[in-house]
Amino acid sequence: MDKKIVKPSILPGFMELLPSEQILFNKMLDTIRKNYEKYGFVPIDTPVIEKSEILLAKGGGETEKQIYRFNKGDSDLSLRFDLTVPLARYVAQHFSDLNFPFRRYQISKVFRGERNQKGRFREFYQCDIDIIGNGKLSIINDAEIPTIIYSTFKDLGFDSFTIHINNRKILNGFYDALNIENKVEVLRTVDKLDKIGFDIVKEELVKLEIEEKAIEKILNFIKIDGSNEEILKALSELEITNTIFQEGVDELTKVVHYIDCFQVPAKNYKIDLKVARGLDYYTGTIYETTLDDYPQIGSVCSGGRYDNLAEYYTNQKLPGVGISIGLTRLFYQLREANIISSGSSSLTQLLIVPLDTNIDFSIKLASTLRMNDIITEIYFDDAKMVKKLNYSDKLGIPYVIFVGSEEIATNVLTLKDMKSGEQFKLTLDQILLKVGE
Repeated sequence: MDKKIVKPSILPGFMELLPSEQILFNKMLDTIRKNYEKYGFVPIDTPVIEKSEILLAKGGGETEKQIYRFNKGDSDLSLRFDLTVPLARYVAQHFSDLNFPFRRYQISKVFRGERNQKGRFREFYQCDIDIIGNGKLSIINDAEIPTIIYSTFKDLGFDSFTIHINNRKILNGFYDALNIENKVEVLRTVDKLDKIGFDIVKEELVKLEIEEKAIEKILNFIKIDGSNEEILKALSELEITNTIFQEGVDELTKVVHYIDCFQVPAKNYKIDLKVARGLDYYTGTIYETTLDDYPQIGSVCSGGRYDNLAEYYTNQKLPGVGISIGLTRLFYQLREANIISSGSSSLTQLLIVPLDTNIDFSIKLASTLRMNDIITEIYFDDAKMVKKLNYSDKLGIPYVIFVGSEEIATNVLTLKDMKSGEQFKLTLDQILLKVGE
């Protein structure tokens, strides 16, 4: 009886990469991690599976619709859908063991039952940093976050990007001053401005039964533009006495001042009064980062300030500020737009090809090279030389060493540069210098 062959496939919304793509993905991940660590953030790793009561403590809504939830025995379990809720649980649970401000990063997979569509993933990496205070947290932390965004995206190879900055207190205070009760709907409408334009935004505000005079003030407000100094001046000239609004302008003024102190170039960040993200979560400074040459990709890094991270798990007041890079989506979008392309299918720097039966010497040579931090492979299979060189060529391995009787007798090795095609007779020390360049 023939065995049944199951067709190999994966579920929609899950990304699986070939080695050349995975190498590039890992390089991006390592760049992000190194930048986070450069600013003093420490790593944590929370469980993929949490108790459902933990993840749903805030209430169900859209989260409950997207969450992967299941039972095992008597346990009601769920896959984490972001890294912020597990962080809240983590800080509350380990509060007495942590030092505050607590600066943590986590780069891990999260899971969401998204509707299947191109570019939307059900399993994806998030790269988060957060600074959590105990009772209070200096506004200067809000200014340091754009510095980290700037450093990270520069190291990822981008020059033209903009960190858009706003403050939720400005928005909340402004709409309070206009006596608008359905702020969330208005903010959602305004947030679509870049996609639908002023005329349609105005039409939608009319549908929300906003008074004509208020609509005019809203449109004039979101049209405020210019340099950061000009925008701050225009905000102060609105003569809005609402306390929350004034707090927001004061905080934004301080954040801009300290961002300048951190030496983030003016061309890479700007105040943008249209940014309104996290309507039920962020309470102060908010950020969205876009690539100037590729606006269709949308936000590539976002976040902001929140009042109380762990309010559902502890009575301790824990304000914080943080950002997240959705690495899986970013990688996919960059690849689709041909902004990045994969290269080598191997990390190997050097391939040893034994001639005849000189395996023992080749193994010892490989050990020496690896002890000197040269990533080394040995081609063990019996095959024609053309096949051996094709193996190196297809994987993009830059150097090949041939080991034959002559090389063993003289301790002078034959090194082939696969890119130029040149061959050299070199000692081991000379090879270490050349390959390690």
